[in-house]
Order: sequence, then structure tokens, then C-alpha cells
Amino acid sequence: MLEFPTWKRVYLWAITLFFALAAVPSLVSLTNARWPEFLPSPMINLGLDLAGGSHILLEGDPRQVAKQRLETMEESVRTALRDANPRIRIGDISTANGRLSFMLEDPSQVDAARGVIEPLTTGAGLTGQRDWQIQVVDGSRFVLTQTTAGLNLAVKNAMESATEVVRKRIDALGTREPTIIRQGDNRIVVQVPGLQDPQQLKELLGQTAELEFKLVDQTALQSDIQQGIAPPGSQIVPYAEGTIGQGTSIAVKRLGGIRGNSLTNAQQSFNPQTNEPVVSIQFDSAGGRRFGILTRENVGKPFAIILDGEVLSAPNINEPIDGGQAQISGGFTVETANQLAIALRSGALPIDLTVIEERTVGPDLGADSIQKGAIGLLVGLGLLMVFMIVTYGRFGVYTCIALIINLLMILGTMALLGPLAALTLPGIAGLVLTVGAAVDANVLINERIREERARGRRVVQAVEMGYKEASRAIMDANVTNVIAAVIMFMFGTGPVRGFAVVLMIGIVTSVFTAVTLTRMWVAGWLRKKRPTDIVL
Repeated sequence: MLEFPTWKRVYLWAITLFFALAAVPSLVSLTNARWPEFLPSPMINLGLDLAGGSHILLEGDPRQVAKQRLETMEESVRTALRDANPRIRIGDISTANGRLSFMLEDPSQVDAARGVIEPLTTGAGLTGQRDWQIQVVDGSRFVLTQTTAGLNLAVKNAMESATEVVRKRIDALGTREPTIIRQGDNRIVVQVPGLQDPQQLKELLGQTAELEFKLVDQTALQSDIQQGIAPPGSQIVPYAEGTIGQGTSIAVKRLGGIRGNSLTNAQQSFNPQTNEPVVSIQFDSAGGRRFGILTRENVGKPFAIILDGEVLSAPNINEPIDGGQAQISGGFTVETANQLAIALRSGALPIDLTVIEERTVGPDLGADSIQKGAIGLLVGLGLLMVFMIVTYGRFGVYTCIALIINLLMILGTMALLGPLAALTLPGIAGLVLTVGAAVDANVLINERIREERARGRRVVQAVEMGYKEASRAIMDANVTNVIAAVIMFMFGTGPVRGFAVVLMIGIVTSVFTAVTLTRMWVAGWLRKKRPTDIVL
């Protein structure tokens, strides 16, 4: 175990220097000195508690999911019964009290209607229930009610999708190492280090970006619209602030439009005729085909471009729009058009998110935490070094050098991992803990060497047996620590994960420095000096 050929020493030193030198740019930045631009500069990402930034807690409304499911089911039922063979005719559909109800014109078609509707319902996860309950009342009236299991599953899926949309939108802002995690059934925690003004973030995350194209109901009277009365099958939608029709509303067909969930791209651009900022959108093949059919069948009619329940514009369809490309205008500035493009590219939020908590963490607090953490680390490191040198002499000096290299390798590894490993305040605590734990391996080794010498073994044999026997206990202890760190990383959030990352990295580097490097140094000393005794 004490044989270290030249190639192996070179290999071990190369690994050590590679990871240790990767920490230098981050250490230089703490002194506010400039790092040469022509040199690689991996930097440690600091978490929210160290770099400062914004903390936002978002909450989704389950009632909106229920409303959306009701609208989707209504359109599906209408289409399925209309396409049935023979066609199943029904009266007006009611969505009062959150239930979908309608009456068959021909009661003899009850069984046929149930056979058409049942495939529209699905199982609610592993609950054994359906997501919709179908009842037949008075022999010809169908009543569809959302089950609790079905609604809970829909809310869960909506929040999971919303979390991914939020992540995409924040990534599009160019921010680094955001923390985006679910909290409870309908909340999302968003932490963005380095972002001191959360207003832009709030506006971006608060925008549902649900884009719809719906035909304007030209039969609606303006006097009725002003009173909030819409014709059957239509709904009243207000114009957005800053648009030409601001302060007024129009009636649009509730069903038969196109949603923006089939968009493949959205970019801020300019109208070549008016030079005003617009958003250029591109549909996928299926969406482009539906958009082309909609415009082809309604040439000369107005259609409304609706974003988050507000009309941006309602232009006339002068000619069919094929190719799946269109422009959205609505009194945008360059900034608002770009934000809308980001929101549309990221996808619409399946559920409205409301900011219920907001905090801004200043960088001064982070700087103070780093300073105090560094002081604690240096004090602990200094006391450990004094103890090890006084107790173990030369072997204690090797331990001290290994500790310093261990710290540099931890910081260097975190810098190389980039966004995958952010240093948080608990991470600094993990760093301090790692320093103490790293000494355990050397204490075990040195004490084992003492025991072997006390048994009468010669120096080389005692050292070799000391490293060999102690390594078993060291590996067992560190494997259990790694398991605990992995569990904390998998199930923890934010600061807990930051602690787990530093702990996992520290365990690997401490074993490498405390066992492998010190053994190489001790082997070199024994080979060169050939001592007849050692002081431990």
C-alpha cells in the first residue's frame, strides 16, 4: 500500500491541482481584485442567502382548474354527440353550480349517449374513481359532476406544469441558479439570487399568457354588452388597458376558437407598416392547419385576439392566413412585447398564480454571513491544526496540509459544477463541519499506527497496517454519511440541499486528501529518510 510509482504520484498531484486551482478565481473575487480575462474563471454560485435576491411565494387557485375542466368537457360533449352516428341531439347545456347538464331531445338515445360520453372520462390516478361522475335524471337529463379525486389530480398536474413554465420563464431572463420548488398542494416557492428588483419577475410570473383566438359575436347589441348581457353561447370580454378599445368590451363565441397551446415560437418584432412593436407567433403544423381553417371559413368577419381574458385587438379577417404565422399587436412597448414573447414561448400557465409573499434579501446580509462563516472556518481550522501538530508531530503537519487542500478542492469542485451546486449559508456550515469530519480519518490512521508500534511492528509495517486497517472504518463511516447526504438532497429544499451538496463533495475530497494524499506523502518520507522510529 506504500508503493507510489512516479506515474501514480503525477496522476494524484494532477487531480489535486486541477480541483484546487479551480477555487482560485472565486477566492480572488472576494478580495475585489480583477482576474485576468484570458484565464479560465469558474466561479462559485452563491445562493439567495449569500448573494441576495428575491423570494416570491406563488399560489394557484384550484377553482380555476375546475372551471377550465368544465369548459373543456362541455366542448368535448358537444363535439362527441354531434359526430355520433346517428347524431344525438340535445338542448342547451347548463354549467350552473359547477356541473354540466343537458337534456336529450330523444329519450330513447340515453344508452347511446352514455356510451359516447363515458370514454370522455378517465380514471383519477390510482384512486379507483373516475374523474367525472355521470348521472341520468328524469330519464333524459344527463348531469356530469367533477369528482374530488379527479379535481385533485387535475390540480396536481396543473401545478406541476406551472412549475415547469415558471422555470422556463426565469431561465429566459438569464438569471443563474434559481430555486423553484413546490410547497404544499398549490404553492410554488421561487428564489432568484442576484435579482434585487422583483417587479419584472412578478409581472412575468403573474402573467398566465393564455392566448386565444375567438370569433366576435356580431349579433350582440352594444347596449346589452354594456349591461353585461351576452347572447347564448357567447361571453363578454373587456379590452386590455392601453389598447384602442380600452374601457369597452365585446362579445365573443365561447366555443370554436383556437388556443395558443400549439405555439412553437414567439418573438418580439416590429410591424413593417407602422413600426410599432408586435409579437410574431408561429403555430405547429396542427395548430397552423386549424388557424388556416378558422380564417378561411370566416373571411370578412372580425376575430378577437385574447390574452389572459382581455382583448388585445379584434381585426377583420381580410384573407385566409395560411402557413401558421401571425402577428399580435396591442399597444406594446419593446419591453412588454419581449415579456409577452417569453411568456408565450414558455407556454401558458395552466392555472393563475398569485403572489402571496414577497421578500427581498440584500447582498449586505450575504456578505456579513460570508465574513462570519469565514471567521468561524478559520478559527476552527486553526485550532484543529494546533491540536494535530501538537498531538501527532510530522503526521499532524501532513494532516494540516491535507485540510487546506481539502477546502480548496471543495470550493473548486463547486465552481466547476456551476449552476448544479450553489453555496448557501447552510453550505458554509457544511463546509465547517467537513473540516472537523476530515480530521477523523487522520486521527483513526495515526492512532492505529500507534497501536501497531505498541505491538512491536517495525515502522514501515506499522504505517502500512495503520492505513490498511483504518481505511475500512473510514470507508464505512463515510458511506453512511453519503447516504444521509443523498437523502437530504433528494427530499430537502433550498438550504437543506445546499448543505447536502457541500457535505457530499466534502466527504469525497476529505477521503481523497486524508487517506490517499497523506499516504503518498508518508510513503515518500519513509522511502527517503528510512526512520527507525516515529513520534506519534
